[in-house]
Formats: sequence, structure tokens, C-alpha cells
Amino acid sequence: MALRITLRQLEYFVAVGEHGSIALAAEKVSVSSPSISAAIAQLEAEFGLQLFIRRHAHGLSLTQGGARFMEHARDVLERARALNDLANDISGKVRGPLNVGCLVTFAQIVLPQLRRGFVDQWPEVEFHQFERDQQAIFDDLRSARLDIALTYDLNIPADLAFIPLIELPPFALLNETHELAHRESLSPADLADYPMVLLDLPMSADYFLSFFTAMGIEPIIAERTRDIAVMRSLVANGFGYSVANIRPLSDLAPDGRRLRFVPLTGPVKALHLGLLLHDTARQSRTISAFIDHAQDQITPLRAPGLQVRANTPLQQA
Repeated sequence: MALRITLRQLEYFVAVGEHGSIALAAEKVSVSSPSISAAIAQLEAEFGLQLFIRRHAHGLSLTQGGARFMEHARDVLERARALNDLANDISGKVRGPLNVGCLVTFAQIVLPQLRRGFVDQWPEVEFHQFERDQQAIFDDLRSARLDIALTYDLNIPADLAFIPLIELPPFALLNETHELAHRESLSPADLADYPMVLLDLPMSADYFLSFFTAMGIEPIIAERTRDIAVMRSLVANGFGYSVANIRPLSDLAPDGRRLRFVPLTGPVKALHLGLLLHDTARQSRTISAFIDHAQDQITPLRAPGLQVRANTPLQQA
């Protein structure tokens, strides 16, 4: 009897198995929770197998059979992706699905324009974008939910490859009437006595705070937010300064108030914006085409939505 299952159902099943929650799985694969639930029910009905134990208030746990089933489902999904890459290689075409992640701090600025140019050039690519924090990018690349990601070279693990594109030095963000706003540059020591609005994302927060700890300073954290737009508006309305590496083309906060971006000096490390992927992923014609596009569009002289300064071109990984 022919099986009536789809690769999409297997993808949803694996997502639930990894996260132990239909809601979290739905967020990760960007579909509704009912779609996830329906896919699981269809798989269980098709195979006559209970895949999960449902515990009230404790999410879902894989049954022993479900754990074995997920192992093979992952293998099926990987083989399907390999078939797509083989077909592209044989035909010489750039097409098929491409899941691109982007760090949330600049996803709204950089990725849409980069995506527009890529899909205009390669209309047969099914481009899907996902906004993630740094740890989620690592997890989703390892689980093949992402093919490639645009992010910083921040705590990159050894099993992933980073291709640097541009260097982004850190700035202090200030309200235009702040008494330090007129300065040409600032050190963490200059900011120590003023309240701080911390962009409180995994790994990013530790990076920003390291500027102060390197000088034995404990910043006065007045506000914390995981949303960079909220951070900019809080700063623009005088609730504190902040620190970031991304400088948009506009110096206006989302509410229209003006910001000052002042370069930071001292023991501060610049980050590099670049592409993160498994090294073997470069064998995919579609991923390789996206790498070429990103390298053409994001350079030390220009980048979508960003003010960048000319730097010495980086050596590509």
C-alpha cells in the first residue's frame, strides 16, 4: 500500500520532537500550531503508531517508537535535500527551497533588500527567511532547519563555518541632547556614570558588557529589551545610552526622534557581519549562489540599509 505522507509532515514532526512543544515547533518553522497538530495526527494515523506522549502542562515527549521514527525521518529529509542539490547540479539551475536565517538585530534592515535582489535573479528559488538570536541560529543550522544564516562572528562553534563580509565597529547610541552627544568618540569609562539601555539578547548582551568588565567597570543598567527598535526608541527618549554595531542609514529612532552614534574606543572588539553555514553546504548550487550574491552586495563600501566605512577587504573563509 502506498504511503500518503509528505516531507512537510516529516519536517513538522522533527520540529516537535526536538522542541517538545507544538507551539515552539510552530514558531520555529513559521506555521500555525493547528498545521503542526494535523501533520502529527496524519503521521500517527498513516503508520498506526503513537509518536508522542502528551503530558498536560509539560508538552510532548517522544515515545520509544517515536524516537526511532524521528531518527529515520531526519535521514529522509536530508536525502531529499541531497536529491534537490543533485538535480540542480545536473541541470545547472539554481532552484528549490532555501532557508535563510538572520540575526534579529539587523534582520529588518539588511535581509529584505538582499533577498529581493537574490529572488529577482533566481526566481525558481523558494526563499524562506527566519529571524533568530545567535544561539537559535546555531541550533537551527545544526538541525538543518536553516541552510545558511547572516550573523556576527560571535562565539562561532567549531562545527560551523563563517564567511566574513564586513567589519562593524561598536557605537554608543545617545539621545541628541545627551551631554556626551557632541563627542567625536567615547570610551566605556566615559559612559560608566550614565544609565544604560541593554540590548539583552543571548551572547550579544555578554559581548556589549565585556567592554565594561575589561576596564573593571559595572555599567548602570536601567532598562533591558530584546527588541532593537524598542532599544533605539528608549535611547532617543532619554532613558539611557546603549551600545550596538549596526548603524542604519537613518539616524532616527522608530518614533522619529534623532539619535547620535558615537564610535567607541578602548578595549572594544569589532564584530564581523558574515555568513554562517556547515562547510559541506557550499556544495549546494543554490547556497553557493546565495553566498556569491551576499559577497557582491555586502562589502566594506556598501551594504543594504547600513552606513559602513571603507575597510581593507577581508580574507574570505
